[in-house]
Amino acid sequence: MNRSFGTGIIVFGIVLAAVGAILKYAVTASTTGFSIPEVGLILLIVGVVTFLLGIVVALSSGRRHTVTTEQVQNSPDGTVRSVDSKDSLA
Repeated sequence: MNRSFGTGIIVFGIVLAAVGAILKYAVTASTTGFSIPEVGLILLIVGVVTFLLGIVVALSSGRRHTVTTEQVQNSPDGTVRSVDSKDSLA
C-alpha cells in the first residue's frame, strides 16, 4: 500500500465522522424502527476508527519505487537482453 491509499482512508474516515456527527447532534427528526442519533453515533465511531486506521497505513507505508536495469549485449549467437528489476524504499 502507498501513502495515497492511506490518505484516501483518512478522508473517508473524516467524511463518515462528519455525517455521523450531523446525524447524532443536528438532526431532530424522529422515525419508527430505528433511531437516527444511534445511526449517527455508529457512523461517528466507525469514522474515527477509519481515520485512525488511515493514519497508521499512511505512516507505515514508505515511498517505494522500482529500479529497472536493462542490459543488451551483442554476441556471435545474437542479441542477449537481460532485465533486472528491484523495489527499493526512498
